[in-house]
Amino acid sequence: MGWYTKPAEKPALKPTESLWAVCRACNTYVPREEWVKSQRVCPRCNFHDRMTCRERVALVCDEGSFSEINAAVTVSDPLQFVDASGAYADKAKATVAKTGEGESVLTGTGTIEGIGVVLGVMDFRFLGGSLASGTGERILLAAEEALKLRKPLIIFSASGGARMHEGIISLMQMAKTCAAINRLQQAGVPFISVLTDPTTGGVSASYAMVGDINIAEPKALIGFAGRRVIEQTIKQKLPDDFQTAEYMLEHGFLDHIVSRSEMKAFLANVLRYATNKLVEQI
Repeated sequence: MGWYTKPAEKPALKPTESLWAVCRACNTYVPREEWVKSQRVCPRCNFHDRMTCRERVALVCDEGSFSEINAAVTVSDPLQFVDASGAYADKAKATVAKTGEGESVLTGTGTIEGIGVVLGVMDFRFLGGSLASGTGERILLAAEEALKLRKPLIIFSASGGARMHEGIISLMQMAKTCAAINRLQQAGVPFISVLTDPTTGGVSASYAMVGDINIAEPKALIGFAGRRVIEQTIKQKLPDDFQTAEYMLEHGFLDHIVSRSEMKAFLANVLRYATNKLVEQI
């Protein structure tokens, strides 16, 4: 019977990256066109996948209003770090070429529904969105720009934590950025912190959690140490929703969870209130 030996025909379509996106939370295949149209939000489980810093700027800022600042501040290699996988300087150079960004945070000025702001937007593609000396310096300068202009500062965090290739210098950025934020708060200039997936390590332990208002995207991973490390340390099983945005909201670490499609309108409402307070202070 010939049909037993007939070679199997190759499928006309393959689940390639050009045709499909795969949700990292529920493994659902979503047509790439639908994935892009939905701003990388899974239609099945509502997981908000990662965005590039430029995509997020386009999402929240008025068209054509964003102007980058501090682009000259880039990666430094104070320890001339080398490990088994190669030199940090080479990794950083390759990352800059791949992403087109000079550091793990993009900073600039712009408007949201006509309201002027200073923005810092982290990009997880850049060495896991890690906090390094260049990252901290850009955030410091952005906070100083917000203080000079008396415009609210908004930081979108997406990070695996401190960039240990720079050793103690990377950890120093936690105090450095918090000091910059504190000067803003002492002057009455609002700081809005937006936590996206993931916000962990030294970023969650510093500027990401000290906003005048802390908000997050649905189901974002937020925490310090990883689940496995904590479970092995305390010898207890953690809840399934541990370190999710919903868990953090329930336990008082967040003020609100905002869907990506509603982010711009939500920020605009907060900014209207905040800028009215700023005017009252002048």
